[in-house]
Amino acid sequence: MNVADRIDAYIDSQPERKRADLLALHRFLLAASPGCRLWFLDGTDAQGKTVSNANIGYGERKMRHANGDSREFYRVGLSANTTGISVYIIGLDDKTYLARTYGPGIGKAKVTGYCIKFKQLADIDMILLEAAVRDGLEASDLT
Repeated sequence: MNVADRIDAYIDSQPERKRADLLALHRFLLAASPGCRLWFLDGTDAQGKTVSNANIGYGERKMRHANGDSREFYRVGLSANTTGISVYIIGLDDKTYLARTYGPGIGKAKVTGYCIKFKQLADIDMILLEAAVRDGLEASDLT
């Protein structure tokens, strides 16, 4: 199964309300980054053990490890979790920027250094979410 098919199957596997919100966000993220590389991480490690929630990634960036090596990863991620949905904004240099800039006005969401977590799409301000996503898509590489 290719990445797009795995993403579709993941979204289809969610409960109805969460599925509708994930599909709307997926379409939004595709429109915000047309032609971007798509990722699907199933949340398992090399031994098949579940280590995280599955997530969809959009875009591509080079990240530097502490040892100096670099690797590719996505710029913006989307994941269903037990209480709702998480949008990951990867690669912002200032780990306080997301919470400071978008936390106060985005709505009913928990905003950390790289994640905006909310119960349902109706709980958040889509204009601010779009701005946060654009920040992630435009972040510089090799941070």
